[in-house]
This record gives sequence, structure tokens and C-alpha cells, in this order.
Amino acid sequence: MTTHVTSAEHPQHDVELAIGGMTCASCAARIEKKLNRMDGVSATVNFATERAKVTFADTVAPEDIVAAVKATGYTATLPRPPLAAPEEPASAEPDEAAGWRQRLIVSTVLTVPVVALSMIPALQFDNWQWLTLTLASPVVVWGALPFHRAAWTNLRHGAATMDTLISVGVMAAYLWSLWALFFTHAGMTGMTMTFDLLTRGNAEPHIYLEVASAVTTFILAGRYFEARAKRQSGAALRALLDLGVKDVAVLREGSTETRIPISQLAVGDEFVIRPGEKIATDGVVIAGTSAVDASMLTGEPVPVEVGPGDSVVGATVNAGGRIVVRATRVGADTQLAQMARLVSDAQNGKAQVQRLADRVSAVFVPIVIGLALLTLAGWLVTGHSVTAAFTAAVAVLIIACPCALGLATPTALLVGTGRGAQLGILIKGPQILESTRRIDTIVLDKTGTVTTGRMAVASVHVADGESDAQALRLSGALEHASEHPIGQAIAAHAAGLGALCDVEGFENHGGQGVSGVVDGHAVLAGRYSWLREQWALTAPERLQRVVDEAETQGRTPVWIAWDGAIRAVIVVSDTVKDTSVAAIGELRGLGLRPVLLTGDNYRAARSVADQVNIDEVVAEVLPAQKVDIIKKLQCEGRVVAMVGDGVNDAAALAQADLGLAMGTGTDVAIEASDITLVRGDLRAAPDAIRLARATLRTIKGNLFWAFAYNVAALPLAAAGLLNPLIAGAAMAFSSAFVVSNSLRLRRFTPSR
Repeated sequence: MTTHVTSAEHPQHDVELAIGGMTCASCAARIEKKLNRMDGVSATVNFATERAKVTFADTVAPEDIVAAVKATGYTATLPRPPLAAPEEPASAEPDEAAGWRQRLIVSTVLTVPVVALSMIPALQFDNWQWLTLTLASPVVVWGALPFHRAAWTNLRHGAATMDTLISVGVMAAYLWSLWALFFTHAGMTGMTMTFDLLTRGNAEPHIYLEVASAVTTFILAGRYFEARAKRQSGAALRALLDLGVKDVAVLREGSTETRIPISQLAVGDEFVIRPGEKIATDGVVIAGTSAVDASMLTGEPVPVEVGPGDSVVGATVNAGGRIVVRATRVGADTQLAQMARLVSDAQNGKAQVQRLADRVSAVFVPIVIGLALLTLAGWLVTGHSVTAAFTAAVAVLIIACPCALGLATPTALLVGTGRGAQLGILIKGPQILESTRRIDTIVLDKTGTVTTGRMAVASVHVADGESDAQALRLSGALEHASEHPIGQAIAAHAAGLGALCDVEGFENHGGQGVSGVVDGHAVLAGRYSWLREQWALTAPERLQRVVDEAETQGRTPVWIAWDGAIRAVIVVSDTVKDTSVAAIGELRGLGLRPVLLTGDNYRAARSVADQVNIDEVVAEVLPAQKVDIIKKLQCEGRVVAMVGDGVNDAAALAQADLGLAMGTGTDVAIEASDITLVRGDLRAAPDAIRLARATLRTIKGNLFWAFAYNVAALPLAAAGLLNPLIAGAAMAFSSAFVVSNSLRLRRFTPSR
């Protein structure tokens, strides 16, 4: 359970409940409606994941929420911790599917001869009908028991669900058959019966044991394959959770290795990772060099070289030498846990299109029961036989079960977000899918997104009478206190020449520059416009020429002043990522208009834009102005996506219609985004958009099929144009189609 505060007076808590006993979307709708009626409670219930995400105020106890679910006729429990070790292999078949499979096998064996005898007159020997009664009874009573039990439970709570339709339809066909066998000549020796795809219109009594048993078997098959499909749909998330290690070798007293459970590892602990072992948790390498294979988390197959000072992520594999790592994050704070939480939240959420299906499912069952009664009455009033009227009414009950409606969205979300997790693409919620369909412009931050973001000092230029060493000593000490990648590059370069001095009174001036006192000197470093306008400083002409040449080459100058005069320029450069050109081409292929956005000078930005084929460039933008640029594009009627990785991108990512954060960036940027790209490859951006669009197309295709199926089938059944047996098969097929259509997303592959 987590807590967040929306105001000082009303803290809010989140809890995720595991719901048991749901059999269709209308069950989920009932629970959701019950919970949302509670004061201070907001809930979303997902049928496919069997989870309820509940936000509640301090005035509500979690026990009250569980009690409310139980009062509705279902079970509710807190799930196991997200990173708890599984008690069984992820590949093991769950009990739910195993239970359905057992009922399906037995029912199939008993149903096949019942259907054959009922459909083929040549097989109908004397008293064959009593054999079919003997074979069909276990199917109707035991095979369909889950439907009868659920229907009774819902009836006691004054509700009707899909199981009500199934139970009523099956029992009506079975009881009608019992009446015909015992009270009409249908039970007499020599009785024969033919099978008709349409409603039987004659006045002779018939038995419907083949309908009762076959419909039960078809629906059992649908439930079994649904259970298996839901298991397969969530396989990616379970595989993600299973990546974590169980124990770790921690260094105690300097050099002694002690193996402890991962749950006992604390921030600051140092642990050893040997070749072939998984890294226990997020941390920083403090000794040794190696290559780390992060493909399981990022989908990137090429190992990354790491050494002292480099960050590593838990659950990745040490493919090279022995390294010692200091833990920086453990438990629920690790990147693996955050990824699992993002995927789980996305799968438990609801897209806007699903809410329409939920509303339909909530009222669908009572409407169908009423329609079945009207069908029965209509056939009788128009002079048809009781047999024909009964057959049409049962067909209406069975054909209308809204299984497909309940599965259309959740199964596609399960598979789509799970596949994204395998590829290092984390979609935060189902509502994001709608945004990906509409975007037409994509704004790209330059540093760290299009370029490597690893700035390096290219050259140092000083005014007459000054030395390179002095310029680097003062500027390196000042920039060491800055988090900006350019500042860090200068500090790293200066540190290579000797130990850095301490800085006093350090101040960051909002993207313009930094200031502080180093070794008694008042030092400034930043943009020339800032030094000129804020501090009334002018640059020597020789340094101006150096800067003009550097900017022509796409490099970035940093002006350095101390003791009231500009005395040096340090030129830093960044390189374009090898994959950026291909990524921009793919984005254009998706119909998007790329825009390069940067705080760097225009000539440097233009140089990078030319290398990656971007026409539109917005440069020399302060962090606070990035939001204004996004707003301006939106005011022009564009639907804007933003890709960034830094703290200064967070506000723009939140303002954009779709925010994509590079997973190599800061936590603030990732938190503000809608989609997180775990690896630093820009090609993940078009992959993410294609996957999100494919998932949305699948959801809409599923919903169209589900709605079209019910809209087309109900009139046919009411008109007597469908035999109940065919109706049952068609209903089961509709669910199977929706699930199998969603599972196609598992085959989504990156463009490369």
C-alpha cells in the first residue's frame, strides 16, 4: 500500500486488491460501482488482470474495502509483494486453467455422443434418448456447475451477469428435455429427431439435451482458453519480476564475502559480482571493469562496458570480469521494481474505449433476459408452437453473452504493455494509447537524446597573459558543483590535471550560467549574452573569433570570467548517436514532423540537425521556455510529442500531448513522461509509437468484433434463424477470436 498527499487535510492511500470470483465484465462493473459508492473511495476494477486499484481517504480502512467487495459476492485479498520470489515456476499452469481443463475434457467426452445421436437419425436406436440423458446430465450438473454457482451467488445479491445467461439457457434446455421425456411421447421407444440449423417450427415436442451439453462444452472451452490466454498475456510482467536475484555476496569488514538474501541488502552495501552472475541491485561500480548485458531489461543486445564510477542496473548480467558494486537503490526503489510497477499500473488501467464497453456490459444482461422473454411471448402470440418459441428464446440467451466485450480491451493491454516491457518500452497507462494515434509533431531534446550527451572538452583558449591551467583549475572547481553535462565535462577534464579546489557561494542562474568563489577568485562560467547583459563584461576580439569558428563546427563555447574580466573560452563538443539518423527517418515514416529543441546556440543546433535530417530547429531556449515552445506548437493546432532526458525537460514532457523519456535520463524526466524508453537508443521512440498504435488498433478491432457480433446475432436468434447449439459455438468463438487477436501483439518486432 502506498500513501500520497493531495492536500494537508486529506491524505490519500493506494491499494491494489486481488479479486476472486469474477467471470465477466459485468462482474467487474458491479464491484467497481459498489466501491465507488463508498465515501472517499475511487476504484478501477480490471476483469482480465483480476485486480482492483483503489484510492481511498484516511476515513476509510482497507478492511472496509475488502468487506464491500465480499458483500457484493466476490473475494478480495492483498496480493503478494511485487518482487516476492514466486513459489512456482512462471511457466506452471495456474489452478484456474487446470480446473477449466478438467471440466472441459470430461464434458467433451460425454457431449460428443450426445450431439452425434441427436443430429444423425441413422444412429438413433431404440431408447437412444435415455442414453443421451444419462450422458448429458453430468455435463449440465457438474460441467456447468461454475456457471450455476456464480448465477446463484449473483441472484442472492440481486444481480445478473453473463453466467446468469449461460445458467438459465442451459438449465432451460435441460429441464425442457426432462419434461418432454417424462410427460410426452418424446420418451417413448422408437422416437427419432432431426437436427436443423434454424428453429424447429413444428408442434412436436423435442429434447434439447445436445443443446444443454454442447453449449456447456463450448463455453468451458472458451473459459479454458481465456484462462490460458490471460496467463500468456501476463507472462512478460512475470518474466520481468523473475529477473531479480535471490541472494548476493556482500563485502563485510573490507574483504570478507558474506552471502545474504537480497531482502537484507541495504543502500551503501558493497557486493561482488562475478562473470556470468546477475547484478543484485542498482548501484555504482567502485572496483573492476566488465561488460554488462542489459538485454533482458532494455532489449539492447550489445553489452555495455563499465568501470569505476559507472552506474549499473539490477538484474542485468555481468558478462565480463569481476566487479565490486556499491548499492544505491534497493527493493521497490530499483529500476526493475519501477518498471514492473509501471507495467502493472498500465495493465490495470482502462482506456477510454473500455469504459464504453463496461457501461454496456453493466446493463446488457438484464436487457437480454427481457429480450428473451419478449421473444418467447412474441412467438407464442403469433401462433407458433411452444417448442419453436422456447428454442428462439434459449438461442437469444446464449448468443448474447458479452464475453468478448469484457475481454476486448484488457487482453490487448496485457499483451501490448507486456511486449513493450520486453523491448524496454514502458507505457504508463492505457489512456496514453489515444495520444499516440493523434500526434503529428515530435519535439526532440538535443543533448542526450539525439546526441550521446557525453560532452568532452575539445579545446581551451585563453586571453593574453593567462594560462590554460589556471582557466581549467578555476572553471573545473566551479563546474564540479553543477549537474549540467557541459559543466561536468569541464570538471572531469580539469580533474585529470589535478585535485579540484572547493567552491564557495555556488549559484546556478537558470540555464544562463553559474557563479561562485574559487580560491579567492570570483568566477563566472556560462553564455556570453549573460556575461555581457548581467555583468557588463566584454570579450577579447581573439576569443570572439575562436567562438565563431567553434560554433560553425557545431561545437559549444563556455565563456569563463574571473576577477571582473572574461579571460577564457572552453569549447566542448557532443557527438550524434549512431542510430539517430535512422530514428528520425522512422519518425518521418510514421507521419511525424521532427523539431530539434535545445538550449545550445543556433549554429551548434543547426549542425546537429543537418546531420540527422531535421529541418525545424528551436535553439538557445532556457529550460523554462521549453514549455512555452510546446504550448506555441499546440496553439498552432499541432498535437505534440516530446522526447527528453533531463531535469530541464520534465515540465515540457508533462506539457506535451505525449511525453517520452529516455530511461538513461533523470528520475524527474521519467516521472513526468507518458512512455519511458529504457535504453538510450532514439530508435525506441518510433518503436514505442508503433507498438502503442498497434495496441490501440487491436483494442478497436476487438471492440468492433464484439459489438458487431452481438448486434448481428441477437436479431437472428430472436427471429428463429439460429439453433441454440450454433449460438453457443458462435459465442465461444467470439471470445476466442478476441483473445487470439490480442495475442498477435506478442509478435510485434522493432523495425530494425
